[in-house]
Amino acid sequence: MPSGAPLPRSTPPFPASPCVALIVAGGSGQRFGAERPKQYLDLLGAPILRRTVLAFLRHPQISGVRVVIDPAWRALYDRAVAGLDLPEPVNGGATRQDSVRNGLEALAADSPAPARVLIHDAARPLTDPATITAVIAALDEGPGAIAAVPVADTLKRGADGLVDTTVERTGLWRAQTPQGFRFDAILHAHRAAAGLGLTDDAAVAEQAGLPVRLIPATEDNFKVTTPDDLTRAARVLMAGLGDVRTGTGFDVHRFTDGDFVTLCGLRVPHDKGLDGHSDADVGLHALTDALLGAIAAGDIGSHFPPSDPQWRGVDSARFLRHAADLVAERGGVIAHVDVTIICERPKVGPHRAAMAARIADILGVAIDRVSVKATTTERLGFTGRGEGIAAQAAATVRLPG
Repeated sequence: MPSGAPLPRSTPPFPASPCVALIVAGGSGQRFGAERPKQYLDLLGAPILRRTVLAFLRHPQISGVRVVIDPAWRALYDRAVAGLDLPEPVNGGATRQDSVRNGLEALAADSPAPARVLIHDAARPLTDPATITAVIAALDEGPGAIAAVPVADTLKRGADGLVDTTVERTGLWRAQTPQGFRFDAILHAHRAAAGLGLTDDAAVAEQAGLPVRLIPATEDNFKVTTPDDLTRAARVLMAGLGDVRTGTGFDVHRFTDGDFVTLCGLRVPHDKGLDGHSDADVGLHALTDALLGAIAAGDIGSHFPPSDPQWRGVDSARFLRHAADLVAERGGVIAHVDVTIICERPKVGPHRAAMAARIADILGVAIDRVSVKATTTERLGFTGRGEGIAAQAAATVRLPG
C-alpha cells in the first residue's frame, strides 16, 4: 500500500481508548562497547532510559508505561527510573521479539488490558510528542502504524568491498519506533510469530497480514547505538534547551565533636565533626539549593524537612540526586555547577579533584562541568574563628524554551 494513502475504512474509526507504552530495554548494547547496556548510560545528567520513559509518561494520551528489562541489570534499572510511577518491569527474553512478546503478555494480564500499545526502543530518547500523537492517531484507521523516515541517500549493494549494484530508493523507508498497534491484534500476531527471529514489530504485523501505516518522523528520533550517537544525542538535546537559568545556594554547619567532616560527598579526616540533621555536608547542601533555585522548586528544607527523622544521618548525595532528577523531569540538563567551601581547616586543596569527581558522578555530568574551590575569610567571622564551615554554590541549567 502506498505510504501516503489512507488505510481502507470499512468500519467507523477505532474509538479513543487507553494506550500504553511498552519500552523495550532488555538488550545488552554490545555494539556500543560500554561496561553496561547503553540504555543505562547518562545523557546530560539522566540515564537514556529515564529520558525515554519520561517522553511517554509526559504525553497526555499515554495512560501508562511498562518497561521490559534484562533482570541481570535490575539495580541499574531501579536507579534509572527512581521516583517515577511505574509498575514492576517485565523480564525480557533471548531476542527482542521474545522480549516484546513477554511485555505484551504482561499487559494482557492487566485488568483491563490496554486497547492500544506503542512499542518503543529504550535507546531512542529523543522521540518528540508530535510523533507519538501521530502514531496513536493512525490507529483510528487501522491496526498498525510506525514512525519512519524516507530514505534520502542513494543505496548501493556491495560485494567484496566493491559496488555490486545500485538499489532503487523510491518507496524505501527507515523504520523507527514507536510502533503502534491495536493491542489484541499485535498480541495474537506475536504469539503466532514466536521463534521467527523478526527484527521489529511491524515485521510481526506484516507476517500476520496486518496493514501498517508509515508515519513520517524526524531524523532526531535515532537509536543510540555507538558513542558517536550519544554525542549526537547530547548536541540535539542541548539545541532544544534555550531557557538558560542560574540558581545559587548557601549553607552553614557548626563544628562538633568528631574525627571527620563530610564535604562534597567525601569523608575528610579532621579533629572535629559537623553538626547537622543529615551528614551535614555543606557543599552538597548548598549545591542542592542552587539546583532547586534554578528551576524555582523551593529549597532543600521543603523537600527534606530537618524535622523529619528519616533524614537523620542520611547521605546528602540523595538530596543532590533528587534535585538533578527534578531538572531532568522538566526536560532540562545541568550545564555547570560551581561550589566554594569557606573554612580555615581542614584543607580542601588535596581533596578538590576527588570532590569534583564525586559531584559529577552524583549528577551524571562530565567532570569538566563541575568546579570545586575553597577559600578562607582571613580569620574573620565564625569560619575564621574555626567555629564551623560554610559553602556557597551556583548552578546553571538549561530547560526547554
